[in-house]
Amino acid sequence: MRLTVLVDNNTLINKYYIGEPAVSYYIEDEDTKILFDTGYSSVFAENAKKMNIDLAKINKLVISHGHDDHAGGLKELFKVKTNIELISHPDSFNYKEDEHESIGSPMTQKELEEVCTLTLTKRPLQISNNIIFLGEIPSSNDFEVRDVIGVCHKDNKVIGDTVMEDSAIVYKSEKGLFIITGCSHSGICNIIEYAKKVCNDNRIYGVIGGFHLLEENERLYKTITYLKENNISELYPCHCVSLDSKIKIAKETPIKEIGVGQIIEL
Repeated sequence: MRLTVLVDNNTLINKYYIGEPAVSYYIEDEDTKILFDTGYSSVFAENAKKMNIDLAKINKLVISHGHDDHAGGLKELFKVKTNIELISHPDSFNYKEDEHESIGSPMTQKELEEVCTLTLTKRPLQISNNIIFLGEIPSSNDFEVRDVIGVCHKDNKVIGDTVMEDSAIVYKSEKGLFIITGCSHSGICNIIEYAKKVCNDNRIYGVIGGFHLLEENERLYKTITYLKENNISELYPCHCVSLDSKIKIAKETPIKEIGVGQIIEL
């Protein structure tokens, strides 16, 4: 597997790419080319062009959840690539708002159906020879409580949005599982535990993505303990992980630098 960071809050020194507070990764697994999330805007496409990555050759598109910092670039992608399979949870494209401002996908499910093939599933799904989309993440602990972030429109009702669609993908390597996540609203520990179960492998080689750790609280400290216990060699906390949280994680278990332009090969 080869993963290239197209969008992150940070950019690597001397790379001269554009950053934004969002996520997008370009992933190659043998002949399968996957775009994981699209960031907020056209930045993912601009960076891909500078990196000589041809987005028109993508086979699969995975959207981790419906927030606009992960699905905001959808319209930009469909300017260069249509008739692609889009994989996500069934709730990802419900209308979302916070303080009367839209924070969800710029495209509705109906609009997406006109330009791509939608595969919306709550169940795990094999999307390449070695990569699995995890679907809906069950809770396995009592400290990763799902926060309510604005509201969503579902089944003709307006309800507090706990982002139940938040998911991740996992690459099965010879060294163990490498987990790729967007924001981990469902809890990074919950995601890792479910990946172990789905893949029948307790070895966690690496994790990259947002862990949704923004405050100093019980969730942060229990997550640090969990990450340390799993002895993860390649740990890349980014996007929605505060500087203070990164520092506290790094005091207990090694973490890696991450930013736009980074390439990870397994």
